[in-house]
Amino acid sequence: MTDTTPPAVETTIAGLRSRLDAARAAGSTVALVPTMGSLHDGHLALVEHAREVADVVIVSVFVNPMQFGPAEDFDRYPRDLTADRDALAGHGVTAVFAPAVDEMYPSGPVQTRVSAGAVGGLYEGRSRAGHFDGVLTVVAKLLGIVQPHIAVFGEKDAQQVFLVQRMVRDLDIRTRIEVVETVRAHDGLALSSRNAYLDERHRRAARAIPQALEAAQSAADRGIDAIVAAAQGVLMGASEVELDYFAVVRPDTFQSVDDDHRGPARALIAARVGTTRLIDTELLHLG
Repeated sequence: MTDTTPPAVETTIAGLRSRLDAARAAGSTVALVPTMGSLHDGHLALVEHAREVADVVIVSVFVNPMQFGPAEDFDRYPRDLTADRDALAGHGVTAVFAPAVDEMYPSGPVQTRVSAGAVGGLYEGRSRAGHFDGVLTVVAKLLGIVQPHIAVFGEKDAQQVFLVQRMVRDLDIRTRIEVVETVRAHDGLALSSRNAYLDERHRRAARAIPQALEAAQSAADRGIDAIVAAAQGVLMGASEVELDYFAVVRPDTFQSVDDDHRGPARALIAARVGTTRLIDTELLHLG
């Protein structure tokens, strides 16, 4: 019988480390699923994957102030730890790590930070200055606290995944990063905690984002110009969608593809629908 009791919560670094020390002493492998809470089926797909590849699954729930700009939605970002625990019940999670800000940053903003480098200033980084430095710093802290064998991330945050994988490689961190495909709702919209901000009208309008990626996919065998034209054609017909960027990049460098590029490429899109900013991605193969 599946245990439907919500998982235990650890709010301190010392408490989590004590729990994990005991698990490792018993020979258990550990997987971490880092989240900012407001859990949905996309997060649960990460948890399910973590359970398949490790004995012990830790889900962190921490809204990290370092990755929010002064005009962003840190204060109103949805937070409901009780609902998150309930969502995780029956999914084999060993514990939820839900530290307060002053547990993670007891002396205020840390002075030692991880730099995302040049790629961190592109695409999402161009629109959200300093965002990826904040992401990498908190991920590095979480990996140091948990010391997991595996950490699981979602494909939708493709630039974040690229930067985390590069950080782990560059800094010789002994954690394997595994990536789970984007989970989509019935209308094609990629699952995101920020979807909760959308009213019915804006939800309908937001469908143009995955539709633009579908159009790009259909045009991929005709090259980069056709991809861009196809995506823009969809977005131009969506009056309530304000495009931030649409880019096609090499998966191995996250630099824009050349006009004559052939082979794998990744389409990235960010757009504002009403007051809500959404991102999405699709892997392409240029013929």
